[in-house]
Order: sequence, then C-alpha cells, then structure tokens
Amino acid sequence: MCRNIRTLFNFEPPATRNEMHDASLQFVRKISGYTHPSKANEAAFHAAVEEIEAVVRKLLKSLDTDAPPKDREVVAAKARERAKERYGAA
Repeated sequence: MCRNIRTLFNFEPPATRNEMHDASLQFVRKISGYTHPSKANEAAFHAAVEEIEAVVRKLLKSLDTDAPPKDREVVAAKARERAKERYGAA
C-alpha cells in the first residue's frame, strides 16, 4: 500500500508536486485504511491529502544538508537491481 512513499529530500532534480501528492495520498490511505473513501468520508480524505502535501512541501523547503544531492536515475537503477535479486528476472 505504501509503494509511493519514498525519500523525497536531497535529490536532483528535486521532488515534484506530483511526487509529494502521491506520497501524501499513500500516507492518508495507510492511516485511514481506505484506498477509496466512501462518499461520506471523501471530503475529509481529500482535505487530509492536501494538508499533508502542504506540510511535506514546507518540510522539504526547510531541510538542509551538506551532502551532495542523489541522482534519481542511479537510485532507481540500484532499486531495480535489488528487486531483480530479490524476485528474479521478469
């Protein structure tokens, strides 16, 4: 359920709004237990996603590090290699 919650800080290029939204959505899904909320809970669900996304943006803007930014392609390639070792070639 949490496949889109990934580290978003200190990457080049920086995290996009879409990535922040996806992570926020997955977080709210995990916390609420809903993948798709009922009509009665839909407004609260979407409001929570928007609020968490705003907090994520604020957090990422306020964090600071001396470490060089990680390359997204290199990190993705390493993850693919780990998955290949774990699950075998597709």
